[in-house]
Amino acid sequence: PALKSCPQVQRALLALTIPLETLQAVKGRMLQAMHKGLSRETHAQASVQMLPTYICSTPDGTEKGDVLVAELCQSHVRTLWVTFSGDWNQSPQVMYKIFDMPGDILQGKGEVLFDFIAQCVRQFLAGIGSPQSHLPLGFVFPFGCRQTQLDKAELLSWSKDFSCSDMEGKDVVQLLQSAIRKQELYHVEVVALVNDTVGTMMSCSMGGKPCEVALIVDKGTNSCFMAEAQQVEKVDETGGQMCVNTEWGYFGDDGALSDILTPYDQHVDQESSNPGEKRFEKLVGSLYLGEIVRHVLITLAAEKALFPESSVTALRTKGVLKTQQILEIIGSEEGMAEAKRALEALGLQPSERDCCRVQQVCRVVVSRAAALCAAGLAAILSHICQSRELERLLVNVAVDGDLYRGHTRFVEVLQSVTGLLAPECMATLVPAGDGTGQGAAMVTAVALRVAAQRREVNKLLAPLRLSRADLEHIQALMRREMELGLGQETNANASVRMLPTYVRGTPDGTEQGKFLALDLGGTNFRVLVVHVTDDGIRMASEIYVIPTAIMQGTGEALFDHIVECIMDFQMKQALMEQVLPLGFTFSFPCQQLGLDKAVLLSWTKGFSASGCVGQDVVQLLREAAQRKQHSGLKVVAVVNDTVGTMMACGHDDPKCEIGLIVGTGTNACYMEEMQNVGTVEGEQGRMCINMEWGAFGDNGCLDDFFTDFDQLVDKKSINVGKQRFEKLISGMYLGEIVRHILLALVEKQLLFRGKPCPKLQTRDIFQTKFLSTIELDGLGLQQVQTILQDLELQATFEDSVLVQEVCQTVSLRAAQLCAAGLAAVVEKMRENRGLAQLSVTVGVDGTLYKMHPRFAQQLQQMLRDLAPNCTVTFLLSEDGSGKGAALVAAVACRGTEP
Repeated sequence: PALKSCPQVQRALLALTIPLETLQAVKGRMLQAMHKGLSRETHAQASVQMLPTYICSTPDGTEKGDVLVAELCQSHVRTLWVTFSGDWNQSPQVMYKIFDMPGDILQGKGEVLFDFIAQCVRQFLAGIGSPQSHLPLGFVFPFGCRQTQLDKAELLSWSKDFSCSDMEGKDVVQLLQSAIRKQELYHVEVVALVNDTVGTMMSCSMGGKPCEVALIVDKGTNSCFMAEAQQVEKVDETGGQMCVNTEWGYFGDDGALSDILTPYDQHVDQESSNPGEKRFEKLVGSLYLGEIVRHVLITLAAEKALFPESSVTALRTKGVLKTQQILEIIGSEEGMAEAKRALEALGLQPSERDCCRVQQVCRVVVSRAAALCAAGLAAILSHICQSRELERLLVNVAVDGDLYRGHTRFVEVLQSVTGLLAPECMATLVPAGDGTGQGAAMVTAVALRVAAQRREVNKLLAPLRLSRADLEHIQALMRREMELGLGQETNANASVRMLPTYVRGTPDGTEQGKFLALDLGGTNFRVLVVHVTDDGIRMASEIYVIPTAIMQGTGEALFDHIVECIMDFQMKQALMEQVLPLGFTFSFPCQQLGLDKAVLLSWTKGFSASGCVGQDVVQLLREAAQRKQHSGLKVVAVVNDTVGTMMACGHDDPKCEIGLIVGTGTNACYMEEMQNVGTVEGEQGRMCINMEWGAFGDNGCLDDFFTDFDQLVDKKSINVGKQRFEKLISGMYLGEIVRHILLALVEKQLLFRGKPCPKLQTRDIFQTKFLSTIELDGLGLQQVQTILQDLELQATFEDSVLVQEVCQTVSLRAAQLCAAGLAAVVEKMRENRGLAQLSVTVGVDGTLYKMHPRFAQQLQQMLRDLAPNCTVTFLLSEDGSGKGAALVAAVACRGTEP
């Protein structure tokens, strides 16, 4: 009742109470400020700096060994020796010592401060009798720094009554390392710089439940969280996560909080050592809450709403009301008595009503601080939820600071308001134990673990990482094998067969008519009818399945099945009465003896029909047609899919003289000068050569580049020792290479914490299409976790990053090898034609090239590097094997009426 009758008190309380919709708006502004701080373009103008900490991993429980910590505190330096056992369930062993800091150091020379810290380290080590072996040190430095590595950080500005000279802009890690050397502690190495907020998050990550957010509400306030690394644009890190130190105390320095600032806040700001700065911190930090209350009391006393009988001169002295007193006034049964004691100590004579009103003011100031913290925390939680594309976020938040520890009301408001502002996030607040000290030790231990694992991973992946010199060597080997394949005497021993196709020209635009095409290259095959007119090409087609039993049965059964499907198609298309020229795409290694005569050299892609190898496949098709009494079949050309791809693209671009397939298998063809083709009579013009480059290396010339993983994949394949180049590049094998690497990483305890992965033992379980999904920008890591979960693998975030790196390494090598092969082809064509600069188009097809997010770009980039005198354009084939086969038939029939 006393409060209701006092409009001045009501007005003050109302000014300090922030409605929920305003808090929602504050959350929105905090989110905007965070995005601004993360962006490369706007970072310089951002009030919330969002500083990268270069901490990319939270603990996984395997951290082990001794770590030293030096922690700079408000009035002392604390040194710790922390021993981690490598077991989640055991708490680390800790020894520590506190060294009081002489008061004059805070405002003295920077060098003196760092010398003092180094002396504390030396005395501490002498006291515990530590050995002289290498000692990693984590340095807790609770001031704003611009970090450029885990062990490199420039001081931005002092706060909390520190203002040592000659320090801002200098690397504090280097300063400490130099001071430590002065003490002759040459075995101590500063490994990580940690601020108190990050230390809090990492210390609470112990015990099997990693925290991904931390919140400090102490004399100052700050927060940090694990962000997706690609969103931290100031850092050239695109994979994984990175802890971001928000430095949110500066939120509002750009005016974003002006609508909630009261006259009391303005007074506190003006009297501070940094007017206009850290506006959010001055509403929330315990250094300022006592001051806010003091200014409210001064105003109410001036309005005669408080202490009418007393002189309030004592209240005008800065710092006479401490936040600790405020917390005691509202935090205990004895609150009223505490208020009376505190006010009387200032020479006031408070009535019971005065004490009651003071208690109300204290309560509303602390509640406002908690609500503003909640708005900031809600912004972080929503940001994480959105950036990870989650419907619901479950997260542990480490919390520390005297406000959080000192008052249940603060915690209640923080929790309830966070829940209201971010209902999609379920945050568990985890109180920090020894946040800063043990947290810094944990950061250091994690950094050492990650560095050791990185060395192991690099060692394992090194053989797959090809240098420029390696690729130039492979290019030269490919060129040599091409020459051998073209030579009449040397052809039989070449690994690259360089088969003549008898296709002597590419489309010139005069082709016309109606053609059939047959496309056999895998488990499905197609029959097409293709109309070539002046206006373009029209097609109709149907897909037929080849059952495994037929693929691996007799040749007669296979070709009978094919003819039955052709007849079915002709019936449906009403073509039974017409005899159309047919182009037959047959995507298996053949020796072509004429345009319509091709002897099968070997089956690939899981086919093994008997009685076909060594036979003319066109003849096998004609015999099956006779058996089925089908007379309307006129095969004029047999081509493989690579040649078909070149021809299909040649219809759109006359400069297309190369065909490339990178799909289940890989191959290339190109237009070679007839004079260089020793295996065919004639010197004039050009002929398309089907390289069959998948077999490059079958003679051992690439043995230096095959890794243990490639050998494993080869051994388990149906054609051991064959198609060795293809097994490094094509879609049929990349998933298997990745699977073998992942198994090796598990065995070395570098992945999935070394837990056995029975499902990963299954051949072909890791499909090549996974590589395309995993390497997609933005989606990547979420997709990795989904894919791994489907394989019954429980992956941490670090596991996902590593799996992504393995996929990237394997697919990059494939693209680069492909580029080396192609560089040999374009350089040979350029030299054949005596040109300084060749301009040519490659018609390209295949799922790996089309579907993989980076393959095409990496292939093209490396080709530019390896063949700088060739301008190569890539044209995606639209149905090379169907349309292309028809165009080969059309070019063959050019000038005769089909």
